[in-house]
Amino acid sequence: MIITTQTHTNSLTKILDKAVNQAEITQEEAIFLLKQTDIEKIHLIRSAADQLRFEQVGNTVTYVINRNINFTNICEQHCSFCAFRRDEGETGAFWLATEQILAKAQAALQEGATEICMQGGLNPQARYQGTSLGYYLQLIKVLKQTFPQLHLHAFSPQEIQFIAREDQISYENVIQSLQAAGVESMPGTAAEVLVDSVRKIICPEKINSQTWLEIVGLAHRLGLPTTSTMLCGHIETPEQQVQHFEQLRSLQQTALEKAYPARITEFILLPFVGQDAPKALKNRVGRDQPSLPNTLLLTAVARLYLGKFIPHHQPSWVKLGLEGAKEALAWGCDDLGGTLMEEHITTMAGAKGGTGLTVSELQNAIQSLNRPYQQRNTLYQLI
Repeated sequence: MIITTQTHTNSLTKILDKAVNQAEITQEEAIFLLKQTDIEKIHLIRSAADQLRFEQVGNTVTYVINRNINFTNICEQHCSFCAFRRDEGETGAFWLATEQILAKAQAALQEGATEICMQGGLNPQARYQGTSLGYYLQLIKVLKQTFPQLHLHAFSPQEIQFIAREDQISYENVIQSLQAAGVESMPGTAAEVLVDSVRKIICPEKINSQTWLEIVGLAHRLGLPTTSTMLCGHIETPEQQVQHFEQLRSLQQTALEKAYPARITEFILLPFVGQDAPKALKNRVGRDQPSLPNTLLLTAVARLYLGKFIPHHQPSWVKLGLEGAKEALAWGCDDLGGTLMEEHITTMAGAKGGTGLTVSELQNAIQSLNRPYQQRNTLYQLI
């Protein structure tokens, strides 16, 4: 059969109709969407994602008042996209004292923050009373005792595995101990791309895909909500992007089907920033800043593929800039993220978005789109 332009358009329309009617599109259908290059067809994909967003979560754009605290950039790993990590004693290396962390939390509270997001490098020297877990627990306990009103969104699946490995204990033991100390949700970072052939190139020392999925699934079973992310726009293919989506969708389906007390709260695309990243991957990608058109198409397909199961989608204003993030709100996103106040990891890679936004800047950005805004907490409860 000769494949005509009309045939492609009919196929596209069928897939988009299926997605808008909240039926699950297949991996093959999602790949087909990602491979579209015709501007009119891409516009149809954008419109479908925007419509689905409206039907699933309405027109209001949410945001959270939060602060990032990266407690150390000393890290044993050497990911090919990371300009943040340092060796101990290297110029630019830091490791915050507990008093410094408390001061940052206090300043955040004065700005109206409801959340502290805390992550750091994998520092083998970070121990308290002889254990790695002890170090993390004393951080959380001091923060929670001093600021019980702040939601602690802390420690990625990679950090959970690191603690468990260092202390030779189970992931379950680590998660339950952190929960008991005051951790209330887990960042779904370190996911990068959940395809091991990609991970072996961009982050060969990191946990593999199955371990990331195991730890996040365990968190859900234990009642700890998580977010989810994907590092995109580097060496991964459309097929691998969709494979990542499928892993997340299956993970969320499991949490729903087994009635776990927690699940994934949001999905965030994290486009690769290469300006100050290690040269090997930067040279291979050949681009300093993210491609906005590519990110927007991927944003739309993420909504169409995941929306039924992960209804909240957030762009990264740090990586795309505020204008790019605003544009993503017309491609399936419904949340503009947080104030952050102090973003290091992406900024050190050369991103142009800045290190923090005020509440007024977030609100004005949303208003400029003629959409209402609403503050939320970490778990998407409206404030």
